[in-house]
Amino acid sequence: MASTSDFRNGMCIIFKDDIYSIVQFLHVKPGKGPAFVRTKLKNIKTGRTIENTFSSGVKVEEVRVERRQYQYLYKDDMGFHFMNTETFEQIPVPESMIENSDLMKEGQVVEINFHSETETPLTVEMPPFVELEVTFTIEGEKGNTASSTALKPATLETGAEIMVPMFINQGEIIKIDTRDRSYNERVKQ
Repeated sequence: MASTSDFRNGMCIIFKDDIYSIVQFLHVKPGKGPAFVRTKLKNIKTGRTIENTFSSGVKVEEVRVERRQYQYLYKDDMGFHFMNTETFEQIPVPESMIENSDLMKEGQVVEINFHSETETPLTVEMPPFVELEVTFTIEGEKGNTASSTALKPATLETGAEIMVPMFINQGEIIKIDTRDRSYNERVKQ
């Protein structure tokens, strides 16, 4: 058991019969009344973020979470299959646990968070940026922009579709932010 004084960003706790990760917290000592802790909690399974206020000193159950590196192998009807980079053990993970899974290509290394007591996977975290090849996009026309931020749709080698600037052409490799699916930069070859 941990108390509110043990709170730190990234700590996982059991709250309302679910596992939540502390995204943000703030100890508040008002001039009048007891102290409390304002928190922003993210549900590990659903990804939803909620805000909650704990009275100072309240005990909560801490969950130990282990982060391990896994390599993406392939996808089939059971889900996505990953291999542990140290033990070569393979595990299937359902698509619902992976945010922006269509940006993942074979051989890519990701981090999987496991509940250390039950050894069940909780979340799959992709690297913040991935480099993928543009397999299809329409040609940008000169003078077709009203501003410098004109975008056009592009299909990537994984089948994902994102918006890219007008100067990006088919066959180029680009860097994409996996958190918001945005174009970051063109990769020099």
